[in-house]
Amino acid sequence: MAQAQKFKIKELETYLYKGVNRRGKKIDGELKGTSISEVKALLRQQGITPSGVKKKPKSLFGGERKITPADISIFTRQIATMLGAGVPLVQSIDLIANGADNKSMRTLMQKISVKVQSGLPLSEVLREHPKYFDDLYCDLVKSGESSGSLDSIFDRLAIYKEKAEALKSKIKKAMFYPIAVLVIAAIVSSILLIFVVPQFAEIFSGFGAELPAFTLFVLGISDFMQAYWWAVLLSLFALSFVVKKAYAGSLKFRTWADGRIIKLPVIGDILNKAAVARYARTLSTTFAAGVPLIEALESAAGAAGNEVYKNAILFIREEVSSGNQMYLAMNQTDQFPEMVVQMVSIGEESGALDSMLGKVASIYEQEVDDAVDGLTALLEPMIMAVLGVVIGGLIIAMYLPIFQLGNVIG
Repeated sequence: MAQAQKFKIKELETYLYKGVNRRGKKIDGELKGTSISEVKALLRQQGITPSGVKKKPKSLFGGERKITPADISIFTRQIATMLGAGVPLVQSIDLIANGADNKSMRTLMQKISVKVQSGLPLSEVLREHPKYFDDLYCDLVKSGESSGSLDSIFDRLAIYKEKAEALKSKIKKAMFYPIAVLVIAAIVSSILLIFVVPQFAEIFSGFGAELPAFTLFVLGISDFMQAYWWAVLLSLFALSFVVKKAYAGSLKFRTWADGRIIKLPVIGDILNKAAVARYARTLSTTFAAGVPLIEALESAAGAAGNEVYKNAILFIREEVSSGNQMYLAMNQTDQFPEMVVQMVSIGEESGALDSMLGKVASIYEQEVDDAVDGLTALLEPMIMAVLGVVIGGLIIAMYLPIFQLGNVIG
């Protein structure tokens, strides 16, 4: 433990500095260091005479940035590159920690470095942080440690993480546009109903004539929104909270919801392809790393991201553990396209299952990419159309009585 303390990394902070360079020009900027004296020494090495150095104040709007899956993906790629270049494991972790912009990530790397220096295997240290490193990640690192091929395992993990993050980003992009259309339409409509339509209502009250049915309908909605806008807003928040809690806490509801989502037009097709891509990529990575097929299928089920596909993969696992071929079990689930089943069949027969699954993953990742681009191109004009219909409908409702009045006067 004494040796672990000896190599403990000092915490880096960001400092603001002002000074004069070799040409006599005044400059200022930011520099990372462990203390003001160290920053001043670094500035002098760069030919800058510091006139003032102070610690950068923290933002008023939040503390440390959270560690995201993207941060873990970057860390995995960095350590894979360094190990591949022959840099020792502990030194690789220290270098990544020193270069991390995210303070939370830097702290995590420092903790890992100290534990590894104390003699613990990296896989055991990573397993102490399940929030950032899941069982699949830790199992693969353990297999790399056992086989002495940690650099190649981290390279496979880096590819897996990068592909997973890219796929997640595409799914978010696909889901964003329909939600954006609904939110924008709801906000614009609410503003018109609460603030604009009442102005017309005051004008119509002096007409003394019967208003068109469409106008009365819009005025009724406007009256309701003015009186109960808070109830509508509260109901939306409550509904969102209840659905989120039910999805997280109820397996039955989660299975039902996931089943309905993957049957949606357009969006459902994208989610199905993404689930197949995720299944194939996870299975390819774990199986190629030497993980037994049964355990690889269990990892794939955990990474499915959809309860329907998770149940299907667990069924495949049970069938394979009973001695059946994987492609036959996949065919029985009715969740995987015929092409995928056939490619898995060829992979099993040729003994190149990991390679074939990798090809399946690449094909479906590309299909997801193309589908999202197509959806984006389709929804851009639809956003304008929906907003045009909503706003145009409200405007027509307000101007119908005025047009009728003009006809009477004419």
